Amino acid sequence: MIIKICGIQNQDTLVCCEKNNVNFFGMIFYPKSPRNISIENAIILQNKSQNLNINGVGVFVNRNINEIQKIIEILKLNFVQLHGSEDEAYINTIKNMGVKIIKAISINSKDDLRKIKDYNNIDYFLFDYKPIKNELPGGNAKSFDWNILKNLQTDKPWFLSGGININNIQHIIDNINPFGVDLSSGVEKELGIKDNRIINNFIEKFKNA
Repeated sequence: MIIKICGIQNQDTLVCCEKNNVNFFGMIFYPKSPRNISIENAIILQNKSQNLNINGVGVFVNRNINEIQKIIEILKLNFVQLHGSEDEAYINTIKNMGVKIIKAISINSKDDLRKIKDYNNIDYFLFDYKPIKNELPGGNAKSFDWNILKNLQTDKPWFLSGGININNIQHIIDNINPFGVDLSSGVEKELGIKDNRIINNFIEKFKNA
């Protein structure tokens, strides 16, 4: 099972993630998020990661297609996560840049899984809690009913996201067994602020699960 930690904003946290064999780090380009990152800061992190064994992921929510293309080029991104209502034409435009795509699907009921049929040209799915009005598209520290994913039929590898932390990782490994897990609030000491000690403790629990 691979690990992605989203909302990384400084080099110290990035290095901590890499030392713990975290596979992906997410940089959130969404102004409404407390984890939003500037292009300037993202360049520093992406450049740093080139000498580390960890992959940067640009996370976007319905970003203007020209803007996202520019950011991909500036950062030389190999992975993009789309957390909005992006359609197949939008996705194909990005795929043509040689980028791998993680498409987030918000889940509240089994009916929401029907949306996976709308996306044929993505590389990974990410299943997350479905936000209610005035909530962020992700990073709400809330989970959906993971039993909804049992007997899931898709040929795409998928990440589980939403409220994952040290207290439920054992349950996820034993009962859900996704391709990967995606964390954000679960390794924070306060909203938007990652904590290396919490990251270390989570990975320790993960390794021993």
